[in-house]
Amino acid sequence: MNKQSGIHYLHEHKGPGNTAGLPKEISKIRDTVVAGLGDLLQGAFDAVDDSLFELANNARSNNEQNRYFEAMREIRIKRKGVEKHFQSAVGQLFVTPPRSAAPEVVDHSATTADTLSLVQNDELEEQVAMNAMISKARAYFQGPLLQLQTRFSSVYPNATDDDPVNPMAPEHLCSAFVEAAQALEIQIRERLIVLKQFDRYVVSNLGMLLDEANRILIQAGVIPNFRYHGKASQTAQKPADSSTEKSAPAPSVEAESEGVDRGAAIFEQIRDLLAQQRSHGGQPRAANPNVHVLGGAELYQILTQLPQSADVQASDNLSRGEPVVVDLHSIVENLLQQQKTSDGKPAALNESDEDLINLVSMLFEFILDDYNLSAPIQVLISRLQIPILKVVIKDKSFFSRATHPARKLLNSLARAGIGWSESDEKTRDKLYEQIHNIVLRILNEFDGDISLFEQLNEEFDQFLAKENRKATLVEQRTRESERGRIKSQKAQETVDNLLQERLNKHQVPDTIHNILTNGWSRVMFLAYLRDDVEHRWNQSVRVVDDLIWCLHPHLEDDERDQWVRVVPGLLKSLRAGLEEVSYNSAGLDTMMRDLKHELTEAFRAHALAEAQESSARSVPPTPARAEEPETDADGAPTAIQRQQEIEDAATAEYVNKIDAIDIGHWVEFNLVNGARFRCKLSAIIEEADCFVFVNRMGLKVIEKTRIDLAHEMRRGRLTVLEQGALIDRALDAVVGSLRRNTG
Repeated sequence: MNKQSGIHYLHEHKGPGNTAGLPKEISKIRDTVVAGLGDLLQGAFDAVDDSLFELANNARSNNEQNRYFEAMREIRIKRKGVEKHFQSAVGQLFVTPPRSAAPEVVDHSATTADTLSLVQNDELEEQVAMNAMISKARAYFQGPLLQLQTRFSSVYPNATDDDPVNPMAPEHLCSAFVEAAQALEIQIRERLIVLKQFDRYVVSNLGMLLDEANRILIQAGVIPNFRYHGKASQTAQKPADSSTEKSAPAPSVEAESEGVDRGAAIFEQIRDLLAQQRSHGGQPRAANPNVHVLGGAELYQILTQLPQSADVQASDNLSRGEPVVVDLHSIVENLLQQQKTSDGKPAALNESDEDLINLVSMLFEFILDDYNLSAPIQVLISRLQIPILKVVIKDKSFFSRATHPARKLLNSLARAGIGWSESDEKTRDKLYEQIHNIVLRILNEFDGDISLFEQLNEEFDQFLAKENRKATLVEQRTRESERGRIKSQKAQETVDNLLQERLNKHQVPDTIHNILTNGWSRVMFLAYLRDDVEHRWNQSVRVVDDLIWCLHPHLEDDERDQWVRVVPGLLKSLRAGLEEVSYNSAGLDTMMRDLKHELTEAFRAHALAEAQESSARSVPPTPARAEEPETDADGAPTAIQRQQEIEDAATAEYVNKIDAIDIGHWVEFNLVNGARFRCKLSAIIEEADCFVFVNRMGLKVIEKTRIDLAHEMRRGRLTVLEQGALIDRALDAVVGSLRRNTG
């Protein structure tokens, strides 16, 4: 679809039913995005509330605590207004989309004491946080954003390739939120917390909304077959420089396009930090006449001499032994010392390739020290250090492109194996066998062709889809079975407790006692289970209360009149209920006659003495006075009580953390005997306050109450595993480590 057809499409789809004359597809995208961002923003504000509450709990002074509580109050009062303002601003972006040039990132490196007065410190911090959000989002969602911008620009009038539009660009969405959040009268620390949670809950989840927007436009026929050829810039038209690696593969959009790579903010940040840490100084190696600096193609050719794995043969059992971090830098240096260059000078790495090698090493140090990664997966992934090094040298977009085939494969392997425990029978596990074979094929077959990873990705996705269908079906059956079992258990407990309470208060004949506990209890049980549909639970309880009331004599005329009105309906309800549950069908008539006889005898007992005696019997026993808690002589709580109060308060802090675990999240339990096992939260059954966990196959592993889980977490016996993509988490950890080392 060219630009002209895009404009024609826009005019064709205008109509009175579309706000501001938008095409129905754009209106659909707008409504989806506004609703989706609204839901995500609610989660962000809930997290802000939790964060401020935790800060207030841990405050070192009353003033600090009051500050956080005041911020909580301010946000709770105004959050609805902020949410509405934000959603309105996002909706307006689709009506009059701003231009989507690269976002203005403020460079504060040249800020001096003289210029600092022009920018308030608070505004500076907020701007830095916003720029970081935008840069990260543009790096993570680079592909979908590029496609969406191209499609939107073909639809909206007056948009061109040089002046594109994208209502969903991160800079526009972030600016809309920052503007909406100005209504919050809070200090900079609390404002940064708000921005952090907005980044975590909203910006980090933009991918699903971007994909949905692309899908809607594709279905509408807007550039269904996306091809990106880049701009024919002056740089691209120049003949290749003599220093360009002629043997390098044809540049792909994501891998070699300088304009696209510019958006990979995190990778560039890592390279900057690595540059600051280099042990050597002085002039660049390329300017040193005494060494031969290897180009990327030369370095890759040398790396092909390395075995694919430094610690095992590719034919061996890859799960044998422990994961070990390979000193890639030393291996490469030793290899360079053995090389004979064409000019006879000693071979050396250029700074860029040295950074990449160091980064691969740090990446695997994190991976093999990541508690969230299951032990069997750590062992297998540890075998891929040298192949991944070759991938990175061959195609440097591994770190800057989230959709790189090798990166996607590593993420998929880690995600699929998260549920493994050390005690699992790996030899009989189809998934383990599949992952083992994938690693084995990489070690045996990878020769520099990245398409191998694409093929393995496709095969693994197909395998996982098949396995997940089976596991999902089993998990669904497990969940339904557990819901039914737990609800039945809750129903039985409720019925038993209610009948026990009623019968302990009032004396009833054995015949009636038997009917209630063995017959009517079944009716109540079914009524409890079906109450959400049939609403008969209260009615079944009323039958019990009416029966007990009718069994005792009444002296007042109005009470006796009421007795006459109640009994016929009561007998009818009892018979109907007992017939429904097929209780003693052979003797039901006899039982009902006995019941009627008991009721009649009770009605006849109208003499004052009998009534008084009956009343004396029916008076509920005075409940035993609850034991007063033991206290010290001066009335203060004992040491045991104080310890219990401390225990309860400490546990309460973890209840919120338990409630933050979402369905589908993986956790690890550490038993008292030292054994560990991993499982996934499958269901939360609120009626019984019960959390049900299943294994990878969807089978139930354990169930616990919310308080039990809080106790387990407090004692360090429950760990919530991180669910994010492995490489993304690793890169975040590398950035943190480098900042600490260079700080």
